[in-house]
Amino acid sequence: MIVRPVRNSDLPALIELARNTGAGLTTLPANEKRLAHRVGWAEKTFRGEAERGDADYLFVLEDDQERVVGISAIAGAVGLREPWYNYRVGLTVSASQELNIYREIPTLFLANDLTGNSELCSLFLHSDFRTGLNGRLLAKSRMLFIAEFPQLFGPKIIAEMRGMSDENGRSPFWESLGRHFFKMEFSQADYLTGVGNKAFIAELMPKFPLYSCFLSETAREVIGRVHADTEPALTMLKSEGFSYQGYVDIFDAGPAVECETRKIRAVHDSQALVLAIGTPGDDATPFLIHNRKREECRITVGPGRFAAGTLVVDPLTARRLRLNAGDQVRAVPLSANKESV
Repeated sequence: MIVRPVRNSDLPALIELARNTGAGLTTLPANEKRLAHRVGWAEKTFRGEAERGDADYLFVLEDDQERVVGISAIAGAVGLREPWYNYRVGLTVSASQELNIYREIPTLFLANDLTGNSELCSLFLHSDFRTGLNGRLLAKSRMLFIAEFPQLFGPKIIAEMRGMSDENGRSPFWESLGRHFFKMEFSQADYLTGVGNKAFIAELMPKFPLYSCFLSETAREVIGRVHADTEPALTMLKSEGFSYQGYVDIFDAGPAVECETRKIRAVHDSQALVLAIGTPGDDATPFLIHNRKREECRITVGPGRFAAGTLVVDPLTARRLRLNAGDQVRAVPLSANKESV
């Protein structure tokens, strides 16, 4: 398996992937025109022809038969061209000494606080390939790309996690709040934001703070919680240093997690090394390895070991990277110490 930049020839496979994502992945809508535009823009981005506010680094996961089975992306900066909305979860305190009443009420404030940060987004892996190290390769390869080209990204990286919804795609948070202002199904609002129609959010969303006590009990319970399918992704991000700082999605209340770019484990611990080809050995560690290229980027995971300033990998790993012995790579152990391999 390798991760590489998207190409125009990948469009049919991307449309098929988008049709399988279901609700919650707003940046990968099953819209051929929108996806074609995004692929074209991603190609410009990798060529260095986009400003950070427009940059869209879109990657695909490809197997050894050159089938595209997954997708992930990094947005150079959010909110610099279109408004970027979140709810900030705050606290309102009401008290009366005379009545002996003291109340702490969680409150939702519509905010643009995360504007300008880079974002990990559009992560999706075909269900048939959710085995072995594929998921971690697809997700963490972006961090190794950031480590190689830190000047392309902001000082903080964020990731919005999919919030709670039932088997029919119904979000209890949306049913208790958003539906009253938007008069549409959650899936429709989710789709509209995915195809870039965000103006209606500013036009219809209330600007004043919202007291969570007015929401249903089920809606309050899902604020800041992730969908069951997203739990592994959240665990992985936490192992890399990401944390929840009180910002949630305005539609499904899924948490936004964040980390200073330089403090991300895969960024901080990665090293530039010389590639050696041989036998890593039975006790070799899985390494995330990048060929240090931008437009011709290739990232894979394979067994490796350090030896006198080199990273020793097997011939298959070198072929996947399209590199020879003596070439430069950037590498980092795939897993943090606190994350099982």
